Amino acid sequence: MSGPDAIRLRGLVFYAYHGVLPEERKLGQEFKVDVDIFLDLHGAGATDSLADTLDYGAVYRVIETCVCGETYQLLERLAEEIAGRILREFPCGGVRVEVHKPQAPIAGVFQDISVEIWRGKDEQR
Repeated sequence: MSGPDAIRLRGLVFYAYHGVLPEERKLGQEFKVDVDIFLDLHGAGATDSLADTLDYGAVYRVIETCVCGETYQLLERLAEEIAGRILREFPCGGVRVEVHKPQAPIAGVFQDISVEIWRGKDEQR
């Protein structure tokens, strides 16, 4: 049996300044990020060598730079930036990025607001 292998980073938490409202960009808030990176892991499973996979510590640092290094109005733009950087910098075929904004400024009771995108190497901009 063969299927898409993946390295998953879950529940990454960052404090950043994204949002449409001026208050969000001034005061900031917590953002959570989940990422799935799709790549063939057969080699790493056979060799037990980091050279045959990707360094998820390095992936974490790229995500942190995207979330904390710039400010965007939309979660969609932040998710695209994360996906694009991962696709450009790591040997993978695709990526799924979900950005959560648990304290989004909307009237109502909710647990979470998020944006999820799926991108492949062939969709790089």
